[in-house]
Amino acid sequence: MSDKFAIDSHKMSLHPVRVARWLEADDNWERLKKIYPVYVEVSPYGGCNHRCTFCALDYMGYENIGIDFEVLKNSLSDMAAHGVKSVMFAGEGEPLLFKDLDLIVEHCSQVGIDTSITTNFVPLNKKNIERCIENCSWIKVSLNAGTAQSYAAIHQTKELDFERVMNNLAYALEYRRQNKLTCTLGVQMLLLPENRDEAVILAQKVKELGADYLVIKPYSQHNFSETDRYKDIDYSQMLDVEEELKSFNDENFHIVFRANTMKKYVKKEHSYSTCHATPFFWGYIAADGKVFGCSAYLGDERFCYGNIYDNSFSEIWESDKRRESYNFVQKELDIKNCRVNCRMDEVNRYLDRLKNPEAHDNFI
Repeated sequence: MSDKFAIDSHKMSLHPVRVARWLEADDNWERLKKIYPVYVEVSPYGGCNHRCTFCALDYMGYENIGIDFEVLKNSLSDMAAHGVKSVMFAGEGEPLLFKDLDLIVEHCSQVGIDTSITTNFVPLNKKNIERCIENCSWIKVSLNAGTAQSYAAIHQTKELDFERVMNNLAYALEYRRQNKLTCTLGVQMLLLPENRDEAVILAQKVKELGADYLVIKPYSQHNFSETDRYKDIDYSQMLDVEEELKSFNDENFHIVFRANTMKKYVKKEHSYSTCHATPFFWGYIAADGKVFGCSAYLGDERFCYGNIYDNSFSEIWESDKRRESYNFVQKELDIKNCRVNCRMDEVNRYLDRLKNPEAHDNFI
């Protein structure tokens, strides 16, 4: 199936200068500390209006706290000045509950950072979402069922929210069309036994609305999650869903069925022994301002480099705490205990291949 945005793969190879700097630095920390992430996930707000049955970050507590507007704005300016190229607003809560997210997204455009939002799309303010659509590269709606009844059960909310999402998505798509904007508007469904038979229903509905794509992605058990009801999910029994969805693909709409990631989850093993991506190419800012280098270890102080309330992002990124974390990852971290299919898995496979050349590589 079509995957023109490489959602089921990676795009690290499109940033050769940064990768080359990392590769050439070897184990020289003075050079390594200057390598900033290409991409940072920011959780502007910790609270959430849903309690999804699969939520990986339920252990973070859904605290109703948001990052101070000026602190976040200044941090983003600092990040842009040091080479951060993109930010996704998502995290442990619902980003649209952050009152001034639209102004933050607009600021990112002004300082040269590409932005995106992953959201359940229920708490939508039309005025705010318009500015987001005008500035974001993409917005992805987490919509995990094809019917209101199943949606309410999985998202643990009212059935009315399903209709709200559909109406909000229709409004966003119409606003984009009327104003000839380029923001990609997609939907993703996490494939579960409860919604397996509704993938086709959802595909039909979001295609009729005019969405650009539908992602069907697998569950991944987070090591710290309070929920483990899906930890033994067997995707080998669900791969046939891909065939059922093929007929929806055309030049305006495509299904991204993440079969590659599902097959890796079935094997539950890594093809590399060291995490090369941490603490370099990706970062995370939590709703309380803490900066982490790995989303699989949010809350673990070994992966926390500082707090944007205390220091600038650049000071945190070049700090001794990040150096200590780097040494831990390189010398002590056993990735057999890491989350299967973490966000950096495909990037790690690519970086590991560069770190460990094979015979005939120079015969290009």
